Amino acid sequence: MKRMRLVALGTTVVLLAVLAVLGGGYLRSTGTAHADAGGKAIGQIPLDTLTHSRYGSGNLPAQKHVNGHVDQGITNIDSIPTFSGKYHADGFDQNGNPNKQWVYNTIGNPPQQGGTTTIRVPIIPVSLDLLAPDGSLLIHDDVTPDVQATVNSPLFQNAPYSSSSTPTQFNDAIQRAEYASTAKSDWHTLLHPVVEPGVTLEIPWDDYGAALYTSGPRAGQIEYVLLDQATLYQQMYPTTYSWPPDTSSVMGSLEASGEITTHDLTTFLFPDTFTLESTPCCFIYAGEHYWDTEPGDASNGNLQRYFVNIDTSYFTNDFYGGSVTGIEDVSALSHELSEAINDPFVGNDGAHDISPWWYSNGLCQDLLETGDVVEILPNPDDPLTTNGMTYHPQNEALLQWFEGMTPSDALGGAYSYPDTSILTSANPPNTPLNCGQ
Repeated sequence: MKRMRLVALGTTVVLLAVLAVLGGGYLRSTGTAHADAGGKAIGQIPLDTLTHSRYGSGNLPAQKHVNGHVDQGITNIDSIPTFSGKYHADGFDQNGNPNKQWVYNTIGNPPQQGGTTTIRVPIIPVSLDLLAPDGSLLIHDDVTPDVQATVNSPLFQNAPYSSSSTPTQFNDAIQRAEYASTAKSDWHTLLHPVVEPGVTLEIPWDDYGAALYTSGPRAGQIEYVLLDQATLYQQMYPTTYSWPPDTSSVMGSLEASGEITTHDLTTFLFPDTFTLESTPCCFIYAGEHYWDTEPGDASNGNLQRYFVNIDTSYFTNDFYGGSVTGIEDVSALSHELSEAINDPFVGNDGAHDISPWWYSNGLCQDLLETGDVVEILPNPDDPLTTNGMTYHPQNEALLQWFEGMTPSDALGGAYSYPDTSILTSANPPNTPLNCGQ
């Protein structure tokens, strides 16, 4: 049996039902109406599924909360470099029992040590061959044109941010704001993108829905794809727990070849793709972060291997016009990178990165998911122009918000960053039964 591998958490989740109620027009083409783009639907998954989706972070696995004991760190695994810490806050576990002690685990080296940690980020371009009912190729959806724009973004290039005396990357700026009270001035966690050879997935007719442009310079091209999540997982991720890994999947093959390693933050980049979790129906995701775990052997001291990874898209459209939730260019990728950095294993050990219950505009959760807190709030993105383009990375919640810390010891007393006006006070105590009340 494969050990826990996929966690439908840390997701950029699309709340289209709410958008439809708020007046429509946020999607360029969804459902049976394609007013803005004049889009033509192909594939078997009906695009009006989008208009019936509801907000959530998928089926959260049961988590065992630490109570009366604080673990000092995740040890004895072969994975990306991390540091751990603890905090005290009034909160409740999933059963409603009071708990005061919480621990977190973050990619990088401890802020008190200073210095720069550079994390290799293999970017794997994933294009889609959308198949006709008879199995022949209907249309090829190529992500290659989006790769350079992704690499040129402030996620991987330096830009001016208030948390650093010199220009730095978006996620490093967030970490420096978060740990401003304890970090040495030279402390940085930087991402080094490495574009790897691309792969192409063949998607059967029954497992996708897509909208085509019917006019303009992109007539006949894909506007967006709604992809069955189970189909994606089957082709992308190993289903066995073994080393060497199962090479019939994309990720298993990359692990076996050494193209990606346990010390990387692997990113699979898709073209304008949402995924549909249809059981239960219907969660729509613009991105996810999770891990694949495989056994150790003599070559790594018999340490269990954890490969941290992300899948998301570069979105060439502004799907919601910025009015409620931004899905544009690197907004989804910024969300997933920030969450992966702040909780790479998402409570896998029953302790690290499980937080006091929190509520944000309809979402109740107990995990340190920095992007989920902000994604459905008004004006979630923080636009920045660099390399001749305006990008839209998403603002993120800081650790102090989850801690309920008052006042915050983050940069300038902030609870969110880069825009400190998104969250202006700490998360109050919640239980699973009274979130937001």
